[in-house]
Amino acid sequence: MTEENKFFARSETTKDEWLTPPEIVNALGEFDVDPSSPINRPWPTAKKHYTIEDDGLKQGWEGRIWMNPPYGNQIKHWMKKLSEHGNGIALVFSRTESRWFHQFCWEKATGIFFFKGRISFYHVTGEKAMSATAASCLVAYGSDNAEKIKSAIANGSLQGVYINLR
Repeated sequence: MTEENKFFARSETTKDEWLTPPEIVNALGEFDVDPSSPINRPWPTAKKHYTIEDDGLKQGWEGRIWMNPPYGNQIKHWMKKLSEHGNGIALVFSRTESRWFHQFCWEKATGIFFFKGRISFYHVTGEKAMSATAASCLVAYGSDNAEKIKSAIANGSLQGVYINLR
């Protein structure tokens, strides 16, 4: 296993491969690329998917990005790349005090949506898992992505609080 991909090797209880609830992705519209997609997925999250086999961090990203990155200590690399790309939405734990959150969310995102309550992720089998162990948020880069989140709030698809940063 390469050094860059070691964060994917986790035990069943601390694994990084938790799938986004399909209703969240569907509420946000079509995405061009998901650079951190599981190999086996029960539903698409974008037109194009990069898995661990492709090493999504090393790939060129084009268009609108959907990202539910590995939540391990390598998250800063994923968020840095998305913030530099400037067009996409990431689903992450709302670790508002962390260095990576300050550096790549508070300082660079267009807006952040904080879910009301904790969301339930899914296993790669398509089965719904228990609620997440922490609160989650959507981090938007680019005004179009911020508008997609605001539209999903307005039509009732997302419940929570949106903070406009830029």
